[in-house]
Amino acid sequence: MAPRKEKVTKVIDGDTFMTDKRKNAVRLSNLDTPEKREPGYQAAKKDLSNLIAGQEVSIDTVARDKYGRSVADVKIGSTSVNKSMKKHQK
Repeated sequence: MAPRKEKVTKVIDGDTFMTDKRKNAVRLSNLDTPEKREPGYQAAKKDLSNLIAGQEVSIDTVARDKYGRSVADVKIGSTSVNKSMKKHQK
């Protein structure tokens, strides 16, 4: 399936966000950033927000998780969002 272009409407944390076209969140593949109340959470969420909030991103779903979220490789332009966020990996 070809990647879908969607606008980011809300950043939930450093590896999860909502778009204007989905009921369920999108989770960045191969990435696990700190959860709420864990050290580094705010920095990871802020970096992801600065990178993609309000922007159109390309979403290439590679799997679904147990919560029904798309697990995806995400790009903004030619930049991999997944790779950009690796610095926040737990």
